[in-house]
Amino acid sequence: MTDFSKTKDLFHLPEGMIYLDGNSLGPLPKATAARVAKTVTDEWGDLLITGWNKAGWMAQPTALGDRIGRLIGAEEGHVTLGDTLSIKVYQALASAIDLNPDRKVILSDTGNFPSDLYMAEGLVGSLGRGLELRTVAPEDVLGALSSDIAVLMLTQVDYRTGRMHDMAALTKAAHDKGIVTVWDLAHSAGALPVDLAGCGADFAVGCTYKYLNGGPGAPAFIYVAPRHIAGTRPALSGWLGHAAPFAFDLDYRAGTGIERMRVGTPPVLQMAALDAAMEIWDSVDMGALGAQSIVLSEAFIAGVEATCPDLQLASPRDPNIRGSQVSFHHAEGYAIMQALIAQGVIGDFRAPDIMRFGFTPLFIDEDDVGRAVDSLAGIMRDKTWDQPQFKTRAAVT
Repeated sequence: MTDFSKTKDLFHLPEGMIYLDGNSLGPLPKATAARVAKTVTDEWGDLLITGWNKAGWMAQPTALGDRIGRLIGAEEGHVTLGDTLSIKVYQALASAIDLNPDRKVILSDTGNFPSDLYMAEGLVGSLGRGLELRTVAPEDVLGALSSDIAVLMLTQVDYRTGRMHDMAALTKAAHDKGIVTVWDLAHSAGALPVDLAGCGADFAVGCTYKYLNGGPGAPAFIYVAPRHIAGTRPALSGWLGHAAPFAFDLDYRAGTGIERMRVGTPPVLQMAALDAAMEIWDSVDMGALGAQSIVLSEAFIAGVEATCPDLQLASPRDPNIRGSQVSFHHAEGYAIMQALIAQGVIGDFRAPDIMRFGFTPLFIDEDDVGRAVDSLAGIMRDKTWDQPQFKTRAAVT
């Protein structure tokens, strides 16, 4: 059982701040700065190019992939990382389409993160094979599955509301109709227990800068199920996905296993930061984390609804179909969130009217939840938010 009182001490959090935005950018592990500095001075500085071999830089994407794989229920050797999440979405979706060449529809939902839909639109346009991106409301996905669909592409946890798709049920229903699945775990990895292998997922992708605390710009990961990997064609045939990168062949030959899903040069400094974060995650029990997340989010919902009647719950009330975040509606949600941030309680806002709060037991406890509720209640009671400085939109909301 993970002792979350001890993990909280492993993060740098400004004095007095209650950080409820780890679902957008995870806080800095205290060990990260020294780990990155070591990579800069001892590895890059002293080893220079020999660091690729002597410091193990080239092996890091798959080594870190296996550590992430434990958190998401992946088979060993079937997760690698590098590039951005959008790139990994493109890779996974293109490979999934190839597995169903006679079908023309990609099905997703209107709650999916827009970037995933943008990448799908771009891929459809580039391929020029009569493909179609079809979207339905999140609650209508199951009923929309049909035999003309090639790929079901979903984000497991809705970035706005925290509503969680039933991965096991939807994957089975999709497979029953011959549909290949692509799951985006951006708001799942490090937030709740995930069982890719047990659910029979085909492909999955995710980022590491949110719950996994890899830092801004941290590399994304991709998973390919063992039954598909040998036949998966990498749509982005980068040189590090080649079977022999340093043979410098003029023609591409896909690498063995998950290595074929690598594209470009690994981001060594970002991997060092992620490695420091994974030192914490290696000892985390995901079942315990999921259970404690529910305790915290339930306490927050109860507290807010008891003291802030003008706020409307946007998240599912049932914690079993909710990720590790809670969202509330209010027409002045942006201003309210800015007033809350000014008091040291950090959440964020998503258009048009949603205030989001993330609950990560690694560094959030029940006292933090109580103090956050008190601050929000005071702001709503006194209308502290109704000031010009809180209504001016910043570039990042």
